[in-house]
Amino acid sequence: MIRIARVELRRVTLPLVHRFRTSSHAKRSLEHILVRLEAGDGSVGWGEIASPSGPFYSAETVSSCWAVARDFLTPIVLGASWEHPSELAAATAKVRGNHFARAGFDVAAWSLWSGRSGIALSRALGGTLPQVEAGVSLGIEPTVDDLLAQVAARVAEGYRRVKLKIAPGWDVVPVRAVRDAFPAVPVHVDANGAYTDPDDPVLTELDTLGLLMIEQPFAPRDLVAHAALQARIGTPVCLDESVEEVADLVTALRLGAGRVLNIKVSRMGGLTAAVRAHDLARAEGMPVWCGGMHEFGIGRAANVALSSLPGFTMPSDVSGSDKYYARDVTTRPIVSTGGLVEVPATPGLGWEPDLAFIESQTVDALRLP
Repeated sequence: MIRIARVELRRVTLPLVHRFRTSSHAKRSLEHILVRLEAGDGSVGWGEIASPSGPFYSAETVSSCWAVARDFLTPIVLGASWEHPSELAAATAKVRGNHFARAGFDVAAWSLWSGRSGIALSRALGGTLPQVEAGVSLGIEPTVDDLLAQVAARVAEGYRRVKLKIAPGWDVVPVRAVRDAFPAVPVHVDANGAYTDPDDPVLTELDTLGLLMIEQPFAPRDLVAHAALQARIGTPVCLDESVEEVADLVTALRLGAGRVLNIKVSRMGGLTAAVRAHDLARAEGMPVWCGGMHEFGIGRAANVALSSLPGFTMPSDVSGSDKYYARDVTTRPIVSTGGLVEVPATPGLGWEPDLAFIESQTVDALRLP
């Protein structure tokens, strides 16, 4: 039995090495919340709340996650006793929604449990792969030439798949340019719900460009539009924001709203729910891959572990730390070599937090008791 004796929350800021821009905003640095759980026997687990700073991807923000983690999740977790991380996940599920905030605690619980049990996090989750294929996600650049330069750099580094952000006014032209310049590179596009019409001619044109998938073209709850688009195009539709709960995936499967699933640990509330989504999708023959939220090393380590499960048959967003940060919060960076990331065999996360560096980058902290 594990009893949580101490909870520590840290708001940590890291500068980005390359500004990442979506359709609405650009970031020069990112702030995430690190969660440290300490058991009564002194064993420790780390997690990461990798929410965006603003409510553009989801309703959650760093500030809202801080408040929920401080005022609601920490009181539930502190003093709680459990034998398996899924039990703690069930306890924190009393807090409705707030998936990003809950994910940080769930990852920390899995980290603590696997480390204390002497097994690698990947094995604890059911992972079997010794390496995972890494894809890379690229934002909206100032010009098509800038985008082509970014793609060229990432292809040279060996990444197995390139994801391009798109939005109305930045879609067919840049995507066609990338396909023409890199015809052998697997490419998919991600709209983050920027389109509204399943009959949009832009989506018809994208269907002709030999893409791996069109990710989240419509708003999260508009599964009917996703189903209508999937019924008329050959390119697989991939769901992201639409699937926050396993029940959302059940609905999407019944509607035929997509053929691929992006599983994000943060979006689904942690590793416990992410594994359940993987198991259901695999049983239904739906390929999955692990999406990212520009995680620091702790969240990225959890993504690597999850991506080792057998249903992750497509390259995942587990690109090396150096793609985003000059220095990460772990003592060694996560590295992609030839488009592959090694899955650690050591107990727990597999990457150790750099405590001194984390302290230097902390802008706020809370320790209870």
